[in-house]
Amino acid sequence: MDLVAGSGSDSNEYSFFSVGMRLTDAGHEHMEDIIGLVFKYLYLLKEDGIHEWIFNELASTNETKFHYQDKVRPISYVTRTVSSMRLFPPEEWLVAASLPSKYAPNTINMILDELSPERVRIFCKSKKFEGTTNCAEPWYKTSYSVETVTPYMIQQWVQKAPAEKLHLPKPNIFIPKDLSLKEVCDKVGFPTVVRKTPLSRLWYKPNMLFVIPKVKIIIDFHCPLSSHSPEAVVSTSLFVSLLVDYLNAYAYDARIAGLFYSIHLTSTGFQVSVRGYNDKMRVLLHAIMKQIANFEVKADRFSALKETLVKDYQNFNFSQPYSQASYYLSLILEETKWSVVEKLQALSKLESDSLAKFVPHLLSKTYLECYVQGNIEPAEAESIVQETEDTIFNTPNSLFKSMSSSQYLVKRVIMLENELKCYYQIEGLNQKNENSSIVQYIQVHQDDAISNIKLQLFSQIARQAAFNQLRTVEQLGYIAHLSTRSDRGVRALKVVIQSTVKDPSYLDARIDEFFKMFESKIHELSDEDFKRNVKSLIDSKLEKFKNLWEESGFYWGEIQSGTLKFDRVESEVALLRELTKEEFIEFFDQYIKVDAPQRRTISVQVFSGNHSEEFKKAIAEADPPKTYRITDIFGFKRSRPLYPSLKAGPGRVTMD
Repeated sequence: MDLVAGSGSDSNEYSFFSVGMRLTDAGHEHMEDIIGLVFKYLYLLKEDGIHEWIFNELASTNETKFHYQDKVRPISYVTRTVSSMRLFPPEEWLVAASLPSKYAPNTINMILDELSPERVRIFCKSKKFEGTTNCAEPWYKTSYSVETVTPYMIQQWVQKAPAEKLHLPKPNIFIPKDLSLKEVCDKVGFPTVVRKTPLSRLWYKPNMLFVIPKVKIIIDFHCPLSSHSPEAVVSTSLFVSLLVDYLNAYAYDARIAGLFYSIHLTSTGFQVSVRGYNDKMRVLLHAIMKQIANFEVKADRFSALKETLVKDYQNFNFSQPYSQASYYLSLILEETKWSVVEKLQALSKLESDSLAKFVPHLLSKTYLECYVQGNIEPAEAESIVQETEDTIFNTPNSLFKSMSSSQYLVKRVIMLENELKCYYQIEGLNQKNENSSIVQYIQVHQDDAISNIKLQLFSQIARQAAFNQLRTVEQLGYIAHLSTRSDRGVRALKVVIQSTVKDPSYLDARIDEFFKMFESKIHELSDEDFKRNVKSLIDSKLEKFKNLWEESGFYWGEIQSGTLKFDRVESEVALLRELTKEEFIEFFDQYIKVDAPQRRTISVQVFSGNHSEEFKKAIAEADPPKTYRITDIFGFKRSRPLYPSLKAGPGRVTMD
C-alpha cells in the first residue's frame, strides 16, 4: 500500500538504512518475494555503478531547498541548529547537512557494501501471527518471535522473486531552472476574483509578503453528488484514493524537486492542491488533471484500496474514546453526515464496476473553486485555470458538466435550544479500553467578529484554570482540556475529559461545577488581569505568517467557509482594543455560565467496560428539568432548525 525508505539514527556513532512497506493481505503471503525484490534492487545499484549525474541532481535540489527554505517556528530552528553543533565546525552550524559535500563515489560504494544480507534485520507485523509466537516483551506484553534469517535464505528469496524490470531513476523533469521573481503591477493586499465562468471561479493573490519563487494552487472540485448517500461518500473516497495511487510513481520526482501535491476528500467533493517552486508547477498540475479526466478503475488497485478503507473503518472501533465522543458530536451537529456503520455497509457492497459507473455520475455536476497565490502573474494564473477547464470540461467525451447555482451543495449545522442541555450516552466501541470520555459542547454563535473575540478571550482565560482543576487538582484523567470549536462557522466552547477513574456522568457534573466555580473568578477579574489577557490575545493575533503556506491557508479558509473576512485579524484586533470588562462579563453571563439564558449544550458521554454499571444506571434515570436525552441522532437532527449557510453558490459571491 505504501513504501518509504531512508537513513535514520539514534546515535552519532552509527545509522540505519530502512525500507518500510505496508502490505495488503495478499502482500502478506508474498513477504519473501518482497524481501527478495529489495535485495535485487540493491544488487542492481552495486552492479550498475555510481552515477555522478544522480549526485549532481540531488545536490542541486538540496542547494535550492536550502536557499529558499521556509521560515519555521523559532524554537524549532534553535533546537535544530543546536543539534548540529556537535557534528559540524562553527562555520557550518547554520548549514549543517543541508548543502551537499563533494562527490565521493568510493564513500557511496562503501555504504552500498554495508547494505548486505549479513547486516539486515527484518521486522514483520501482522495479526496473522497471532497464536504462533513464543515470546512477550515485558512492558505491554506484546507477543513476538525471533527467527534466524541466513544470507543463504535471502539469496534463495532473491532468485525466486518475480522477474520485475528494475531500473535506475530517469533524470528528474521537475527540478526548477527558473527561480526568478515575477513583477506584479497591482499590489493588492487580499485575494480578489480575477476570473469567473459558469465552470469556475479564480481567486488570486500576488507574492507580496514572501519574496520566494514559490506558489500555492488549490482547485476545489465541488461535486454535489459526492455525499448524498453513504454509497456516494465511500465511492468518492475510493475514487480519490485511486487517483493518488495512480499518481504516486509519477509524482515522486516532483516531491524530490520541492513540488508537493495532495488530493483529498472534502465534505462537498474533493480538492487538488499543489505547492512549491513555480517553474515546473504547471507540468505537475496538468498531469494530475489529465489523470482525473482520463480516470479508469483498475480492478487490482481497487481491491487493494478497498481492503485498506475497510480496515480504516473497522479500526475506528479501536480509536480513543474521546475521539469517538467527538465523532458522535459531529454526527449530531451536521445536517448531512453518514455514520461509520453506514459507510462500512455501503463499502462492503461496492465493486469495481459499480465505481466505474459512479464516477461519471459524480463528475456530471462539477464547479471549480480555484485559488492561486505566490510568485505568479495574474495572466498566468488565469491561463492555468483555463487549461484546467479545457482538460476536464472541453473535450469530446468529457465526463464533466457545469451546474446551476441551485445545485450548489451547502453544509449546515443544527441550532440547539436555549436553556436546554442535551445528552447522548453510549457504550464505547471497544469495551476492553478502560477509558471513558465526555465532550461537553456549548454552542454560542455563528461567525461574528465581536462575539468571536469574547469567546476566544474566555477560552484563553479559562483554559489553564480548567486543566488545573479537572486534571491536576481533581485527577479526573490524563486528557482534560477546554478549547473553542467551529463547525461551518458556528462557534462553540468544548471541554474534553478522558478518564479511567470516573464515569462520564460524574465527569459531566464536575465540568458544570467548574463553570460554577469559575463564575466568581470572571466577575472578580481585576482590570489589570483583564487588560493583560486582552493584550495577550491581541499579540497572538498580530503574529505574522511565517511562510506562504500559512498565509494562503488563512485566506483559503475564508474562501472555503464563505465568510470572506480577509481583514479578520485587523477587525478583531480593533474590537479587542475597545472591549470593556463589563461587556465581556455580560457575554459570559448570557451564553456560558450554567443556567445562562442563552446557554445551549450537548453532553456526549462514552462509557467504557469499566463503567458498564454506571451506564445502565445513567440510561435508566429520569431526565432532570431542562434536559433532553438523545436516543435517535437522526430523528433529533430532523427536529431542530438549522443555521444559515455562510457559503454562497457559484456566481453569487461579489467583492466590493
